[in-house]
Amino acid sequence: MGTIVLFGGRSEIGVATAARLAAGHRVVLAARRPDDLDAQTRTLLDAGAADVHAVAFDADDVAAHPALIDSLVAQHGPIEVAIIAFGILGAAARAETEVAHALQIAHTDYYAQISVMTPLAAALREQGSGTIIVFSSVAGVRVRRANYVYGSTKAGLDGFASGLADALHGSGVRLLLARPGFVIGEMTRELMASGVKPAPFSRTSDQVADAVAAAYRKGRGEVWIPGVLRPLFFGMRLLPRAVWRRLPR
Repeated sequence: MGTIVLFGGRSEIGVATAARLAAGHRVVLAARRPDDLDAQTRTLLDAGAADVHAVAFDADDVAAHPALIDSLVAQHGPIEVAIIAFGILGAAARAETEVAHALQIAHTDYYAQISVMTPLAAALREQGSGTIIVFSSVAGVRVRRANYVYGSTKAGLDGFASGLADALHGSGVRLLLARPGFVIGEMTRELMASGVKPAPFSRTSDQVADAVAAAYRKGRGEVWIPGVLRPLFFGMRLLPRAVWRRLPR
């Protein structure tokens, strides 16, 4: 069996997704501080991973990404599944006024994603197989006033991943684009502590991972989590802007 690589080795959703696919596979966790991944390693071994390796990965160090991809293929290839699960939520209010913070969100959540996926797609094309799992968000389907900086990065990522999926068609490589709604987990815990209530149709990280793993096994190219969000956001695209801007988060 091929290797599963998780870019964002501490991501709650990423680890949960990798765990559902790990049985019998080697799993590589790519993250900052690779020596501090004991909990994630144990989770994957308990899920049936054959073995787990950790490598250093800084999402924002884009100059290092091509060499990292090359080394992963050389040492652990072929790559059967690559899960792209790194990113930051940021602080919406700060991002509206602090240029540096807005640029940090954009760099990690969009620019760095392209920097990883481009050489990764080239490597998988060369081996003629593999799947890239990308986590977009319904926040990017129509960007909302409440978190427009973060939402704009997801809109860009969604467009890039959709185009890449089309470019990969016929190559033997597949891209699975996941569009979850509000996820209750580590990334949103601080947000909820500040008084923000989970949006309707919220899901936990485990529920998102279940849906993504099921879509992967069915050979699908995209999955909305939960599925009801797909027709809901189709309708939301048609709302007049004056109505849209008044909607809560």
